[in-house]
Amino acid sequence: MNILTRTNAPQSHSIQKLATTNSSRFIRVKHIIVALVLSIIFFLLFCFVALHAYIAWVLSNPTVAPIYSNPLAAKSMAYENVTFPALDDSRLMHGWYIPAKGSQRTIVFSHGYGANREESWVPMYDLAHYAHSLNYNVLMFDYGFAAEYNKDVATGGKIETQQLLGAIKLAKERDAGQIIVWGFSMGAGTALQAGLQTNDVDAMILDSTFLLEPDTLYHNIKNQIDLPRHPSLEILELLFPVLNGTSLNQIPYQQVKSEDYPFPIFFIHGTKDEKAPFGIAEKLASNQTNPLSTSWIVDDSHHELIFREHSRDYLRRVSSFLEEVKTTLNTSILEK
Repeated sequence: MNILTRTNAPQSHSIQKLATTNSSRFIRVKHIIVALVLSIIFFLLFCFVALHAYIAWVLSNPTVAPIYSNPLAAKSMAYENVTFPALDDSRLMHGWYIPAKGSQRTIVFSHGYGANREESWVPMYDLAHYAHSLNYNVLMFDYGFAAEYNKDVATGGKIETQQLLGAIKLAKERDAGQIIVWGFSMGAGTALQAGLQTNDVDAMILDSTFLLEPDTLYHNIKNQIDLPRHPSLEILELLFPVLNGTSLNQIPYQQVKSEDYPFPIFFIHGTKDEKAPFGIAEKLASNQTNPLSTSWIVDDSHHELIFREHSRDYLRRVSSFLEEVKTTLNTSILEK
């Protein structure tokens, strides 16, 4: 045997063994890198979905301050504590009924998201006192998500509509011949949803109308955190039914946005509303053919702060609208 062959054979074997070892190490390292990359991707996806789950949970469970006062202490208005069932009997509602002597006209206040019947930033007591001074009975109540005990989740109007309809029924049972719903933010959007289901409302005053739909939902999320519209909306639409039992498709926002309501509506909205773009109010107002329906789009005003920013003009316009509604309804009754 050739000496060269004998000396090369062990060396070739060693090189081959080394190459095999290196190849195995490379494959192992490659697998580790792939596994690590996949783990990072799945972790990021988990965090992304978890963030949306947290957003959906927070939106469904707003923090609401306790009630600090009452109509007598705040504005020297005598009142009754009232309880009444939601129209679908899903829960008992709690509120205050402030009677006006000899009046058969009632205003039902529909408070906004994250607030209760006091809704201090509006401020509700001042408006209730003003309505009472015009000789209206006033009904103020808490939606289920603002209840002191046995809170509901917030659903953007799905279950709140039944609760408002229960309040309207109570007003009717108290011999109200005229019922006006005065709504704020999501309480205004809920009022419009209730208006699709009842003939007992004679007029509405809607301040800073918020209607839960994909556009406004994303608009509000975008104001807080910069998330992509897609797939964020799709993820939230999947999570809402799990967390609050309500799909966005169960909220009749398309019907509300195209409805011509039979009763007069006064839309009040600010051009600097950061939660509900004023174009929504303009679109809703443009659908109305009732001769008393009107809108007041206020330059540079903010969400639910229009009364604070333009108090005198606000009350003057509301008073004028209520007077026109009262006159028209009284004339209608006399003609019958």
